[in-house]
Amino acid sequence: MILQGSMLRALSLAILPLVLGAAPLATVAWADDDDDDGNERPFSVASIFFELNNTDGDLGIHALIDGDPWEELEIDDPRGREILDIDLKSRLKQQGLTELFFESAEPTFDELAPRDFFRRFPEGTYRIKGESIDGDDLESAAELTHVLPAPPGNVKVSGMAAPEDCDSDPVPAVSSPVVITWDPVTQSHRELGTLTDQIEIVRYELVVEREEPTSAVMNVVVPPDVTSFEVPQDFLDLDSGDGFKFEILVREASGNQTATETCFELQ
Repeated sequence: MILQGSMLRALSLAILPLVLGAAPLATVAWADDDDDDGNERPFSVASIFFELNNTDGDLGIHALIDGDPWEELEIDDPRGREILDIDLKSRLKQQGLTELFFESAEPTFDELAPRDFFRRFPEGTYRIKGESIDGDDLESAAELTHVLPAPPGNVKVSGMAAPEDCDSDPVPAVSSPVVITWDPVTQSHRELGTLTDQIEIVRYELVVEREEPTSAVMNVVVPPDVTSFEVPQDFLDLDSGDGFKFEILVREASGNQTATETCFELQ
């Protein structure tokens, strides 16, 4: 499916206020029925997932947790080892927290090989436990897999092939309208993680950024049958900058996502 015409314009205008760094859509996992006393309340959102930067060659682990106000939170890996422990203090403990999003450091593959990264964070069920400010137990289970979506192929800007990275020379120079396209992703990554053809892509996210003369960022999330997007002219015209970096993120049903970065210039 390709967004075009009035439908594309309406969506383009709608997403202009969004900014890079917005919290990702999250999978939800509920507490098991066989917990110790059966009285635990689940978090409304409990998601742990990987993000691969396929261009720079690095991996990170992310989590998004949301629910009732809590004063204590921990995460246990599939072997029962505690990997996160948060204990609020003083006035913040009285107030409680409801939402937590984190992303780990992302050393390059030269610093941390993918096999060692995955060994640190094995596949399986991660337990997210907490205590509410009312003293009630909170618990959910989040499934983490090593299935990473393949990066999008055949990325083009207004029909011109996008370079492998922003260090390539020359960078494509295009005129308005600027339309970014890519091929649908139908497989897992061929070199990293668990290899499988049983993969479900749930969305793409496109982030377009200009750093000079002033910084400006926009992003849009589109369904998996949309593989084309026209960058709004209103965004391209801001401060008349002519160099742009963009990123396409591919998200799989588990929450794992793969990012590809490249660039273009306006003529």
